[in-house]
Amino acid sequence: MKANKLAALVVTTYVSFGFTAHASAPQPVFSPEQEARIGEIAAEYLVAHPEILVTVSQKLQAQQQERKQKMFALSVMENQAALLHDPDTPVTGPDNAKVAVIEFFDYQCVFCSHFAPELEKVMKAQPDVRYFFREWPIFGNRWEASLSAAQQGLSVWKEKGPQAYVTYHNAVYATGHNEGALTADDIREAAKKAGVSTPAKNDHTALLEKNSNLAESLGLTGTPGIIVMPVSGATPDNITVFPQAVTADQIQDAIRKATQTH
Repeated sequence: MKANKLAALVVTTYVSFGFTAHASAPQPVFSPEQEARIGEIAAEYLVAHPEILVTVSQKLQAQQQERKQKMFALSVMENQAALLHDPDTPVTGPDNAKVAVIEFFDYQCVFCSHFAPELEKVMKAQPDVRYFFREWPIFGNRWEASLSAAQQGLSVWKEKGPQAYVTYHNAVYATGHNEGALTADDIREAAKKAGVSTPAKNDHTALLEKNSNLAESLGLTGTPGIIVMPVSGATPDNITVFPQAVTADQIQDAIRKATQTH
């Protein structure tokens, strides 16, 4: 291995300066000139073998990602009651499901738009999973449709139930209108497809604020934020948090992980 060769090279350099290792001997102290030369030799080797730096960088990134995932998982465990047992949150799937997929999203988020068809694939392939839809219109201050689409979606949920809500949700994203392009007509048409022909009747601002506070408590900084976890027996080892859009295959892998026992 290149890294082992580098270590061997450094050891050889030490010996060439007149130092040998003894179990009971203290660590040698090099002169500034010797330390400088050792550094030069190591630097020359790294320049000749840059793949070592790539390997080290990849390992550091993996370690950072692992730490980040653990922090996310611990936050999820602290908030799992709020995530899984909020009667105001749109949800579909069997009551006895063993795995939950939870998405925090904004209808004007382009990355949420990319993720929407991926989630549709997962829902068709995994009807035994429970899916939670957390309306989080983070672009509401920029685009009015971000808020109005969220309000209408929650009204569809309250009036017509889970299947109508999923129809509305997918219909909004199917327009392909995001980043400020979603219109009031788009929202009305999506609601009609879900069986609702009137504008949102109730103000759901309190729920939207609750979702925002929960997302922040989880450490999410944008949309989409996706959590895959077991409904019971959640641990850092079987929770996955995606703070960005991912593919259907990645969600499927996380669902399998959530079914593992430790």
